[in-house]
Amino acid sequence: MVSTGESAPNISATVANGEVEAFELDDHLDDGPVVLAFFPGAFTPPCSNEMVALQDHLGDFHDAGATVLGLSADSAFSLNAFRDEHDLGFSLLSDMDRDAIQDYGLEIDIEELGLLGVANRAVFVVDDEGDVAYDWVADDPTNEPDYAELVEAAESA
Repeated sequence: MVSTGESAPNISATVANGEVEAFELDDHLDDGPVVLAFFPGAFTPPCSNEMVALQDHLGDFHDAGATVLGLSADSAFSLNAFRDEHDLGFSLLSDMDRDAIQDYGLEIDIEELGLLGVANRAVFVVDDEGDVAYDWVADDPTNEPDYAELVEAAESA
């Protein structure tokens, strides 16, 4: 699992930002810190709560110069519908091949929901050098991060 002080693995994924386009994390590191919020699945209550909470703090993240990105194994089309339903003002990344989920050491199964090989709930703040400045990984995927702590980590990155 990736942790604070390590180099963040690059992410090659499909971005759901209203459109569907290719995305490379390395191309966005010069824009300030990147907040990567991995989540198990769109349209599930804990994931909806987390993404809405990140949206509620989006102004604080922007004030810190940070870019917020959600990431799950859902398709980009599902993620665009999820963004629209919750009026999210940040992009979501589709990692259907699960490369990023595996590179960050976050693959889990939530068998009771039929979610296999999905991302555990986790948040990483990656600084402009490409290093992990902050990491939080849920002990239980229904747990949510401390959002004030996330904003503070983005401000410090």
